[in-house]
Amino acid sequence: MIIFQGARTMFGEQTDVRVESDSDQVIDARGLTVMPAVIDPHVHFRTPGLEYKEDWRTGAKAAIRGGCTLVFDMPNTRPPTFTAALLAEKKALIDSQLDETGIPLRYDLFFGADKQHLNEIPLVRDQVIGIKVFMGCSTGNLVMDDDESLHAVFSLAAREKMLVAVHAEDEHLIQERKANYKGPMRYEAHSLLRDVEVATTAVAKAIALSRRYGTRLYVLHISSAEEVELIRAAKQEGLPVFAETTPHHLFFDDSAYASLGGKAVVNPPLRHGKNREILFSAIREKVIDTIGSDHAPHTLEEKSRAYGECPSGMPGIEFMLPLLLNARHEGLLSLEEIVSLTSQRARRIFNIPSYDDVVLVDLEKRETVTRTESKCAWTPYQGLSLCGWPVYTVLKGRCFNLRDRVGNG
Repeated sequence: MIIFQGARTMFGEQTDVRVESDSDQVIDARGLTVMPAVIDPHVHFRTPGLEYKEDWRTGAKAAIRGGCTLVFDMPNTRPPTFTAALLAEKKALIDSQLDETGIPLRYDLFFGADKQHLNEIPLVRDQVIGIKVFMGCSTGNLVMDDDESLHAVFSLAAREKMLVAVHAEDEHLIQERKANYKGPMRYEAHSLLRDVEVATTAVAKAIALSRRYGTRLYVLHISSAEEVELIRAAKQEGLPVFAETTPHHLFFDDSAYASLGGKAVVNPPLRHGKNREILFSAIREKVIDTIGSDHAPHTLEEKSRAYGECPSGMPGIEFMLPLLLNARHEGLLSLEEIVSLTSQRARRIFNIPSYDDVVLVDLEKRETVTRTESKCAWTPYQGLSLCGWPVYTVLKGRCFNLRDRVGNG
């Protein structure tokens, strides 16, 4: 049994928090607040095939430092996870890497929708958290850009009672924008080539497919006011539609290209600043259900390349909770809203069984972001002063003191 003496609940009451464990520990937790451990429903830990960017050894360490004990990993690896055999191989690699690092991180996997392998989906129904559909190009080559394939995967998912998670950007509009663009090919062009219409066209199509087939739909990385309104209308209609946003869309806007350059290139792109206010409002109004880090590391060398050669994505899992706690400090979110966003709603959407993982946070601790556990060795949040940090993460009865080194090696 681990006993955190004198901890505070989310509502400010002081209490002793007891967590089942194989070892007996008593920890002075005065001044710390206990909350459920973070669930991150959207990570790219790059295994297999891209481990030079990240792997589960380093990704698990970053997760624990961010108060996160459960992640859902995406299928756009090398090779992509779109057959039952590749899924089994990926799980074996993950388990081996986690054993090496000594962190028993909880995980589940999304299965990639691919036009040539839709027959594999029923084979993995009980082995994955859902089906990932890329409606527009991103890292990798898993793209479902024709109506026939989209109808096929949504109808199949409904029959198999599986959730569909969509990267909602319209591939045809992306290619049209690229063909017609005459401006300078700077990083800032990314937000023009993948503008809001690119996103809303795909979101509207995905919602229409959910309506037609009754498919449970999870819209990834909502980034704009217009997408929020589409999600709001779908929820008001009673459709089984859920929405996720990301820390980078909450805390950055398109002005970040000036300071971050290629580090700011993500899909969907950073938007105009007004969208950030709308995203925060949508969280408070429960239109946006969850936050996913979309932790998508690339090396500094890759992110320093010229636009067009620079891959999209940034790391985020380690600092997602501190960013949200800092938003609480600034009056943008309550602690209850953060808990709902980072764990409670994900549990309901994905039918996650109950477990006792917790994170203890110091709501008044101010610290500057100076380092990261991610293998990519950089973070877009470098130099930010944030108020509110995880101090202990408890995973499967094991307590990680975040003042110490996390894991093996």
